[in-house]
Amino acid sequence: MTSDLNPLTDLSLTRTLAVPRQLVWDCWTMAVHIPHFFVPAPHKVTSVDIDLRVGGRFNTTFNIDGTIVENKGVYLDVQPTEKLVFTDSYTEGWKPAADPFMTAIMLFADAPGGGTIYTAIARHRSRETCKSHEDMGFFDGWGTAATQLETYAKGLMS
Repeated sequence: MTSDLNPLTDLSLTRTLAVPRQLVWDCWTMAVHIPHFFVPAPHKVTSVDIDLRVGGRFNTTFNIDGTIVENKGVYLDVQPTEKLVFTDSYTEGWKPAADPFMTAIMLFADAPGGGTIYTAIARHRSRETCKSHEDMGFFDGWGTAATQLETYAKGLMS
């Protein structure tokens, strides 16, 4: 999957997380876990609505410095413990979004020692949208979210 990246429209981040793949999967697919890692602190996820199936919803609401941001999306691919693909190009019922931003591809693989090789890919419709996302802080933001995910998941192992 990562070999077909387009450097003009795709951003990618890979980390090895010191938590089992099943636990990373659970954090990404259960609404109760999403608020603990999905956006970089001090920003907050205030609501999550997941219907984990192809065509099902992945809706989140954020509070970013007092501004409420609703993000409605749909799952395009669900391969348990291996891959999640969701987009804001559509909402549930395959209704096209007015102003889509990206498609996210989350890949999970076993790492030596029981960890997870975690890859987050953001695909964009245009070079301009990709550049905008990079300038917004894709690498810092998604990197921070990956660190928050690892820290949170480690706490679930206790």
